[in-house]
Amino acid sequence: MAVSLSSSTSKITPITLQPKLKTIHGLGTVKFGYSVNSHGVSLRRRSAVVVSAITGATGTETADLLETVKVSDLRGNEIPISDLWKDRKAVVAFARHFGCVLCRKRAAYLAEKKDVMDASGVALVLIGPGSIDQAKTFVEQTKFEGEVYADPNHASYEALKFASGVSVTFTPKAAMKIIESYMEGYRQDWKLSFMKDTVERGGWQQGGILVAGPGKDNISYIRKDKEAGDDPPVEEILKACCA
Repeated sequence: MAVSLSSSTSKITPITLQPKLKTIHGLGTVKFGYSVNSHGVSLRRRSAVVVSAITGATGTETADLLETVKVSDLRGNEIPISDLWKDRKAVVAFARHFGCVLCRKRAAYLAEKKDVMDASGVALVLIGPGSIDQAKTFVEQTKFEGEVYADPNHASYEALKFASGVSVTFTPKAAMKIIESYMEGYRQDWKLSFMKDTVERGGWQQGGILVAGPGKDNISYIRKDKEAGDDPPVEEILKACCA
C-alpha cells in the first residue's frame, strides 16, 4: 500500500493500485481494484468476465468466432455449430481426426461419464475434421454413444485456432500415450488416417473440448490441446458441465 503525505498540509493523497485478478473455477477472472483515501482502503469489485481456460477469449468472443461455422450430421445435413448448444448444455469434444487412436480413447473416457451428463441434462458431442463417411465409420467402430458431426472444411478448428503442426503431434508425451492406448486395446484406423482430406492437412491437427449452452453465446469452458493426447482430467470437465 502506498500513501503520499504532504508535510505542509498533512493531506493524504489517494493512490490507486493496480487491479488484481482472482481466478474463478479455472475458467475466468474477476478484477478487484484497491484505492487508498482518507477513510482507509476501499475494495471495488469490477464486472466478472468468464474467459477460456487456455485462450483468454471471453465466451462471447469465442461464440463470435464460430458464428458462421457449420458442421454436418451423419445424414449430411449442415447445421450451424452453435445449434448444438443453443437450447441445451453440451460437452463438445474436437477430435484430431476420425482415425486417431488418441481420439478414440478420448471418446471412450468421455462416454464413461455419459450417465452423469445425462442426469444433468448435458449432451455429449464429438466433432471430427473429416468427411461424413469417415464420421460414420468412426461411430461403427467405436460404438460411441454421443452425437457425432463432421467438419470437412476444418472450419471450427480454424475459427478456434486449435494447434496444428508436427511439433505438437510427435512429442514424448504423445508417444507414451499412444503406447498406453494400444496396451489398453485402442487402435488407430490407418485407412481413415491416410484418406485424402486428412493427409492433405498433414494429419497434424489438434483438437480440444468446450462446454457451452444453453444459449449460442454461453460458452463457459474451452480447453485447447497443447499436443496430441492432451486430455484434461475428466473431473474438470464434469465440474464445468454438471456441477
